[in-house]
Amino acid sequence: MASKQKSDVKVLKGQEAENKVLEYVRRMNRPYGAVDVAANLKGAVPKAATQKILVALAEKGELVQKNYGKTTFFVANQAKIDTLSPEKISALEEECKRLDEENKAIALQIKAATTELSKIKNLPSDSELDEQLASLKDAIAKRTVLLQPLRSGAPPISAEEIAQIDADWLKWREEWIRRKKTFNSFWQLATDSLPPQDATILSEDLGIEYDTPEHAALEKSHLCIDTKKNPLKRKR
Repeated sequence: MASKQKSDVKVLKGQEAENKVLEYVRRMNRPYGAVDVAANLKGAVPKAATQKILVALAEKGELVQKNYGKTTFFVANQAKIDTLSPEKISALEEECKRLDEENKAIALQIKAATTELSKIKNLPSDSELDEQLASLKDAIAKRTVLLQPLRSGAPPISAEEIAQIDADWLKWREEWIRRKKTFNSFWQLATDSLPPQDATILSEDLGIEYDTPEHAALEKSHLCIDTKKNPLKRKR
């Protein structure tokens, strides 16, 4: 059978035990039975001694003993508990108001600091700024190269030349669309009875070149969205 572990709590006796019980009941300021007091003191005062001390303190007027049926409770004598004066209560209330105002002010400062911190976190980091600066410098360099002919005195494209480019664009795009439709119709007739794999092999043997991803992107760009208008026409 395992032996019980020894408690590290010092067992009080005599006046020390009485003072401990009185101090606890006064501090808690609520009714207690002897069993509860002994348990809450963690064995510092044995249960049998606690009962005797509570009765003795009640006889001295330090505690008030109340009997409810077969159960006895003890509570601190309220007449012997120190109370605060009106002046002290008023001072404490003023102190509470002052601390409450300070807390409100601090809460506003915390809110402002939190908002500022959120803004700072949303700003780009040093490395991100370096990348953005490098990208801008590269863009500036490319545009500078494009502007170099104008800076060297090269004449800009005239309105007539722009109009000719627009006309050529429309002409050859319409031709491309016509030829593409013709090819698709012919190819559909030629390969309608062939499996997809054989049709692919046939197109490779014939050296047929289909639209590249660049062509597909061009068809989806603003240049080809509205065929009723001149896609290259610039705002004057």
